[in-house]
Amino acid sequence: MAQGVLEIDRISKRYGEVVALRDMTFEVRAGELFGFVGSNGAGKTTAMRIALGVLAADSGEVRWNGAPITFETRRRIGYMPEERGLYPKMKVLEQLVYLAELHGLTTNDAHRSAENWIARLGVRDRRNDEVQKLSLGNQQRVQLAAALVHEPDVLVLDEPFSGLDPVAVDVMSQVLREKASAGVPVVFSSHQLDLVERLCDRIGIVRSGAMVACGTVDELRAGGETRLVVDAPGAANGWAADVPGVRVVETRGTRTTLELTADADDQAVLHAALATGPVREFSRQRPSLTELFRNVVTEEETA
Repeated sequence: MAQGVLEIDRISKRYGEVVALRDMTFEVRAGELFGFVGSNGAGKTTAMRIALGVLAADSGEVRWNGAPITFETRRRIGYMPEERGLYPKMKVLEQLVYLAELHGLTTNDAHRSAENWIARLGVRDRRNDEVQKLSLGNQQRVQLAAALVHEPDVLVLDEPFSGLDPVAVDVMSQVLREKASAGVPVVFSSHQLDLVERLCDRIGIVRSGAMVACGTVDELRAGGETRLVVDAPGAANGWAADVPGVRVVETRGTRTTLELTADADDQAVLHAALATGPVREFSRQRPSLTELFRNVVTEEETA
């Protein structure tokens, strides 16, 4: 497979009365890190399994470069399941070589690639150990090596950072950035939203089997409420209460965080603050991905 776009087009899946996916649609572009976030049971894993052909969709289509995914193109996808997908009694190196050969590599190329990823991911000294004897963090490193060992053209990773220490998180982040820089589309799910925000080019927020928001962090922020942080040492509590369209979010010492409606006038806020004396800070606050996620999910639940 050459570099291209992975498309998930209107995928739906039901289990009896339970709707797992509802017209799930998104794409992962060449060289892009796409973060797939949602609450437990939102449908992320189901979507990934359908993309890999592990599950069949009731309707919709998965495409690579505009053509439906086939068995041959699936061999060029690197998949990392959330649950351990390794043979517990098989040795690390032996297992990686075996998996690389299953994906079509020669024995020599499989050994070369396995040794490379074992070293890169920091488990060289455990290469001849059985997987079941490794710590959960090291098992996760080997699981990532298994997804990378055949040098895939697409990466689909389900909770790849789960159980990793900060050093391993940094190593894995660097690997994913390098793969994206080489033109590989990378999609991964994670509950570590600060990491997703820092790492991803675009983010999709999933709820109840549907994509409810998708875009860059800046694009997602653009749809949220405007917040201002005002540091007015001479202001008493309630100084902004009479400004139209303004709600006080919190006050910490002399700093007040305000939420403004779309028609609120930030200059009116500044005028009210200056009326209390000197203003040491007057700045816009960018909502974090965690706040955006919480707002989107809450809106959907109350809709």
